[in-house]
Amino acid sequence: MQKPKLAAQRLLRAHERRETFAPLPPDLAPRTAEEAYAIQDRFVALRSDRLGAIAGYKIALSSKEMQEFVGVDQPQAGVMLESTLLRTPAKVRAMDYVRLIVEFEIAVQMAADLPAADAPYSRESVAPFVSAVMPAMEIADDRNADYAQLARHPLELIADNCWNEGAVLGAAVTNWTGLDLAAIRGVAKINGKPVGEGRGAAAMGHPLEALAWVANHLAAHGRGLVFRDVVITGSIITTKTVRAGDVVRFAIEQLGEVELRVD
Repeated sequence: MQKPKLAAQRLLRAHERRETFAPLPPDLAPRTAEEAYAIQDRFVALRSDRLGAIAGYKIALSSKEMQEFVGVDQPQAGVMLESTLLRTPAKVRAMDYVRLIVEFEIAVQMAADLPAADAPYSRESVAPFVSAVMPAMEIADDRNADYAQLARHPLELIADNCWNEGAVLGAAVTNWTGLDLAAIRGVAKINGKPVGEGRGAAAMGHPLEALAWVANHLAAHGRGLVFRDVVITGSIITTKTVRAGDVVRFAIEQLGEVELRVD
C-alpha cells in the first residue's frame, strides 16, 4: 500500500503548487484501474482533512464518445467532499483554480442507504432509493491538461479524482417520479448567451443508469451509497471553461435552474 500513499501525496503537492496536470512518475503511476482507485482513495482522504467528509460521487466519461476520446471502455467515478457542494446561487473565485471548467448535469439525492450486498443494481432497482432530483453544475479543475495526451494515460484521471472540485446544486425536486428524466431538456448560458443544450439521455441513456453504475462500482469495492449522498450523473452538454467575471446558468425544464458566479 506504499505506492498509493506516495502517489496521493505527490498529487496533493501538485494541486497545492498549482502544477499543470501531468502523469505521475512511472514508479507511482497506476497500471490498472484498481491501482488508480486505490490512489484516489488516499488522495481523497488527504483532501478531506480540509474539505470535509465524503458527501457524494460523480461519474466521468459517461458517453461513449468521451470514453473513446480518452481511450477507455467504461465510465470513471470520483468523490465529492462536503464543503465543495454548494447551493444555488453560488460563487467561486477563479484564482482558486488553475483552469476552472464546469459541466451541466442532473443530480440525485439518496433517500436511504444502498447496501453493497444488494448489488448489482439497475435503473429500476435504484429508483425507490432516490429522494430528490435537481439540476447541477459540476465544478472541476483540469489544471491546463493537454487533452490530446489523455488517451496515453487514461488511469491518471481516476487517480486525480476525475478533476472534481465540487458542484452547485439546485432546489431539490421531490415529486420527480412522473418526469421522463431521459427526455427533459437543459440549456446552459454564460453571461446570458446560450452555449449548449442537451437532454437527460446524454448521461448513459438515462440519469438513473448512471446512478446504478456508481452504485455497482462502489459495491465492487465493498461500499455503498448512503442516506443523503448526492450523485451527479454526467454532463448532458459539452464542458465549458469559465473565467473571472462570468455568470453561468443552467436550467432544466421541470427541475429549475442553478447559477454560478465566478469572481
